[in-house]
Amino acid sequence: MTAVLTADKAPPRPTAWRGRADERVWALAFASPYLLHLVALTAWPVLASLYFSMTEYDLVTPPRFVGFDNFARLFTDRIFWQTLGNTTYFAVLFVPAQTILALLLAVALNQKLRAVALIRAAYFVPVVSSWVVIAYVADAVFNPQFGIANQIFPAQDWLQDSALVIPTLAAVGVWKGVGYMMVLFLAGLQNIPQERYEAARIDGASAWQSFRYVTMPGISGTTFLVLVLTSITTLQAFEQIFVMTNGGPNGASELTVLYLYRQGFQFFQMGYASAIAWVLFVLVLGLTLVQFRLQRRWVHYA
Repeated sequence: MTAVLTADKAPPRPTAWRGRADERVWALAFASPYLLHLVALTAWPVLASLYFSMTEYDLVTPPRFVGFDNFARLFTDRIFWQTLGNTTYFAVLFVPAQTILALLLAVALNQKLRAVALIRAAYFVPVVSSWVVIAYVADAVFNPQFGIANQIFPAQDWLQDSALVIPTLAAVGVWKGVGYMMVLFLAGLQNIPQERYEAARIDGASAWQSFRYVTMPGISGTTFLVLVLTSITTLQAFEQIFVMTNGGPNGASELTVLYLYRQGFQFFQMGYASAIAWVLFVLVLGLTLVQFRLQRRWVHYA
């Protein structure tokens, strides 16, 4: 009898399903700002651009459905193919240069040197600087009248020469972004166990052999990340080109994203600009998938 009365007075225990339901409600409540942001600023614009890519739309009159005409127009657009060639040329120069330079800097700064923190910060300053500031610095270096570069190399109009403008832009881009990639490589280097270097030293490995057989496999995952990030950033390059050359001279530095911008916001051909954006998206996605496919052969996660 006493046991029955005690059981009647005890508070009801929440069931397991009710606890899980409460957790879901709180999870949705906390995630709702991000979900709203995702729907309003990502999912909806993506779907809208897919619709506009199949229309003729100038922001003034209602869009007119034209099917795949905008995509068919791209295949015969000589300027589009020229910008795609410029983008590929820029990426071929930029990606390996930034990756190799960032790796060399990280290896050097990973040593026990004096003022290493100050040197790391100095390399990171361009990363957090705007492209407007970088453009002023680049003008001081590559100006045809008083630029420092003309004191070292034969005098050139670096940003107005069709043959030199892309390599010059790639050099400036490497200088601005190498600090960020250097930090990623530094994090990868510091995660390699020192026991591996000691074992290599005991086996009589030289400095190059330690770098080849210990360091490179140890940071292969970081190298893959740097290659993917750099490739995507390069194919989407816009701000640097817009600020420094605006696509000149004579379209020699006009990359695909700048051409997309002109079609959409200068010529108000939003449908055609959306088609360019989707083609660029497919190219970036394809390149990234190829990189993920190939990384199985050389990336080690151990």
